[in-house]
Amino acid sequence: MKILSIQSSVAYGHVGNSAAAFPLQRLGHEIWPVLTVHFSNHTGYGAWRGPLLAPGDVADVIAGIEDRGVLGDADAVLSGYQGDPAMGAVILDAVDRVKAANPDAVYCCDPVMGDVGRGMFVRPGIPEYLRDTVVPRADIVTPNQFELEFLAGRTTNSPAELLAAVDVVRAMGPRHVLVTSVLHGDVPHGSLEVVAVSDEGAWAVTTPLLPISPNGGGDVTAALYLAHLRTTGSPATALERTVNAVFAVYETTLTAGTRELQLVAAQDAIAHPQTRFAARQLR
Repeated sequence: MKILSIQSSVAYGHVGNSAAAFPLQRLGHEIWPVLTVHFSNHTGYGAWRGPLLAPGDVADVIAGIEDRGVLGDADAVLSGYQGDPAMGAVILDAVDRVKAANPDAVYCCDPVMGDVGRGMFVRPGIPEYLRDTVVPRADIVTPNQFELEFLAGRTTNSPAELLAAVDVVRAMGPRHVLVTSVLHGDVPHGSLEVVAVSDEGAWAVTTPLLPISPNGGGDVTAALYLAHLRTTGSPATALERTVNAVFAVYETTLTAGTRELQLVAAQDAIAHPQTRFAARQLR
């Protein structure tokens, strides 16, 4: 595939495009990274340097790609953190341009807003903008459980409640929803789940809950799920491959004792994920 990925970038570490590009390339896909920021490192360190690109500059880069006459070659648009509605508008315009040139292209949106324990960590108004404007335009969305609850406006304390919340989000427009970091009463202690829902059904994969939460994990997950879903056409297979690959990356990161994802060290597991954790059908 050819994927137009509009996300942040860091020189040191792996978040945004710096997390998505290598796994996609390792799977054999072309990625066209368009940067929204270029920082020295991710903001989790508390200090960083580098420019925040203006929405107009990002739009100019996309226009330059369009000038080459290749936007129609893109099979998908991928986006992550959107720090400003103006940047969101640039991304949605890019989606429109790609889909006008290639009606079979899809838009995968990771609606980054917040997480359990941290609450919302984006600017005021961004969650509502994502819910009301961006998510309805996406074909695939990859929220964590906290973000799903905000998008759906309901809590998810059981598998039935989780699927009901997903159905609310799917009614907004996206046909495919991947929910990460799922913890509810039916998830075994010391485990977590990732759930995929589409028109074909719903599936879950359960893995051990590792004692790390590195930045960029969601960016890798969204990129891998998009790639596997588009190449296999199977949400269950895409879920299984994505979760097993990301778990292997986390294991390698934990063993290395670093706070940065060990994507290069775990590259074989990304390219050829072993099925240690199988998908089971929920409905």
